[in-house]
Amino acid sequence: MQLKAAVLALLLSVCAFATDVTGKWNAIAKGPGGDIGFVFTITQTGTKLTGSAHSQLNGDVPIKSGKVQGDAISFTVQNDQFKAVHKGTVSGDEMKLTVEISGQKMEMMAKREK
Repeated sequence: MQLKAAVLALLLSVCAFATDVTGKWNAIAKGPGGDIGFVFTITQTGTKLTGSAHSQLNGDVPIKSGKVQGDAISFTVQNDQFKAVHKGTVSGDEMKLTVEISGQKMEMMAKREK
């Protein structure tokens, strides 16, 4: 009986620390020419992330090398014209990201649609 209780407690603690980022996220980046809007559509399987990023400038671009561990998140959005590396943290329905493109960094905030 004690073993069952210990296993159940372990499973509950693992679930409590898992961050699920599946969903649609609306983001704003502060760029040199003004604010830029993005929509990230993310699917999480375990710690792996897939999906796409959409903007008026580039349309839909796939998310690559995506992962989440605890509250840390990272992914790359890349096509033939650019590569944008996103790293940051997730807290509930908000993401705070630092995005690096061609050696330049900018901050981005994203909120999950409900």
